[in-house]
Amino acid sequence: MSLPPVSVVLNEVIEALGRAPQVLLHPPTGAGKSTWLPLKLLEMGGFSGRIILLEPRRLAAKNVAGRLAEQLGETPGGTIGYRMRAETRVGPQTRIEVVTEWVLTRMLQRDAELTGVSLVILDEFHERSLQADLALALLLDVQQGLREDLALLIMSATLDNARLAALLPTAETVVSQGRAFPVDRNYQPLGNQERLEEGIARQIRRLLTEQPGSALVFLPGVAEIKRVEAMLQETLTYQQKAILPAAPGRRKVVLSTNIAETSLTIEGIRLVVDSGLERVARFDVKSGLTRLVTQHISQASMT
Repeated sequence: MSLPPVSVVLNEVIEALGRAPQVLLHPPTGAGKSTWLPLKLLEMGGFSGRIILLEPRRLAAKNVAGRLAEQLGETPGGTIGYRMRAETRVGPQTRIEVVTEWVLTRMLQRDAELTGVSLVILDEFHERSLQADLALALLLDVQQGLREDLALLIMSATLDNARLAALLPTAETVVSQGRAFPVDRNYQPLGNQERLEEGIARQIRRLLTEQPGSALVFLPGVAEIKRVEAMLQETLTYQQKAILPAAPGRRKVVLSTNIAETSLTIEGIRLVVDSGLERVARFDVKSGLTRLVTQHISQASMT
C-alpha cells in the first residue's frame, strides 16, 4: 500500500512537537492526517503516555477509531479506543483514544493535568465549535500552568493557519501536500416553484443518466434526506455500508448531512450534489433556548 501524502512531513511534525508546545498542521483533504498519522506518532514520536485524538463528530470518531484499529489487526478497545457520550470502548492497553468534543472537556474538568496523556490532537479544528474552542483554551491553560511537557497538535485541512498562528505565537506550522483530483463545478438553480427536494432529486437523476460513478448528496437534515429518498425510490443503506464501495456492477447514492464532509472517506464517489444548505444549532438569548436554524453555507465550505 502506498504511503499517504502526509508521510512526507512525518519527521518534520515529530521534530516540531519536540520543540514547540503547539504545532499547527495544515494537510489538505486526502493527506491521511486522521487515519495514518496518529499511528505513526504513536510508533515513532517517542510519547510514553496516551494520545488523545479529538474528532468533532460521533460518526467520524467511531469510524476513525475503527480504521486505526483495523490497520493494527485489532478492533476498538485494544491499542485504539474511543470514548463518546453513552458509548466507550477503551481498555488497559489503549494508547490512542479517539474522543468527541464534549468528552474531552469533561476529561479536562475531572483531571486538569490529563495524567498519563502525552499528546492531544485536535482534528478538523476549522469546524470551530464552542466545545472545541473551550477545549483549546483549557489545554493551553494546562500547558502554561501544569504540564509543560504536554504536546498539542492542531490539524485542519481548510483552517486559516496564519490567523491561528497569530494567536499562538510559540506554535510551529507544518504544511503537508494532499492528494487532489480535478473537480468540475456547476451551479444549477432551482426551477420556478420547485421545492429543494424536487430539484435535488432531479439533478441526481440527471447525473446518474449522464455520468458514471456513485453520488454523494449533501442535504441540511434528516427530513430532507427522507423526502429525497422517497422521490428517488431508493433504500438508504446503513452508515457503515454507505462508506464501503458499491458492489460490482452497481452504483450507490449516499444522502447525508454535512457529517460526511470530514474525517470520512466514502469509497467510489465520483459525483457530488450539494444543496448549499446546513442546519445548525443557534442559542436564542431572549428565550434562553437553543433552536435549529437552516442557513446557506459559504462558497468556501462548498468547495
